[in-house]
Amino acid sequence: ILPADAPESIAACAAVVRAGGLIGLPTETVYGLGADADNASAVARIFVAKGRPADHPLIVHVSAQDGGMAAVAHYAAQVPSFAQQLMAAFWPGPLTLILPRRSGVGAVAAGGHNSIGLRCPAHPAAQALLRALHDAPAGQTPVWGIAAPSANRFGRVSPTTAAHVQSELGDELTILDGGPCDLGIESTIIDCTRGAPVLLRPGSIS
Repeated sequence: ILPADAPESIAACAAVVRAGGLIGLPTETVYGLGADADNASAVARIFVAKGRPADHPLIVHVSAQDGGMAAVAHYAAQVPSFAQQLMAAFWPGPLTLILPRRSGVGAVAAGGHNSIGLRCPAHPAAQALLRALHDAPAGQTPVWGIAAPSANRFGRVSPTTAAHVQSELGDELTILDGGPCDLGIESTIIDCTRGAPVLLRPGSIS
């Protein structure tokens, strides 16, 4: 468990993600079990660790740089105007948008679906990590997003502290400790692939 307020902790977690490993990371909703969303083998390890069916899509968390638009453009084939309005109003924050997925990008994270769920978390530690991954050192490819479902085994209660994550998934997992989650419930999910916004999962955004 690494303290999120230490720059070396952010660097250590970024190194794990770049190497194809898994990390526990804080968000304002719940703690996530994260991996590079474009690394198919790393994302597959999330499903194994959670015992989650591989056709259940994962939410991809993106940096707030450029309002999240650079990362959204990497993953989404198109962004309807109402989705852009929702992003402008609620990102960073507890809102996940389901958008048409670009071919060849994030397929495993999307559970093989033609759409992908994107969220820009508000937690400062999550954003620090996402920025560190996006701002790649010379010669390295940027990590555009972290696929991160809740850091618990499938069907169990979502964790809201680093200690909860460790007790659920074991001592070997590197966990970024950002303190207790502010909200404690999962993000609101809105499907933006049907021509009009459709609420799929209610959350703290009504």
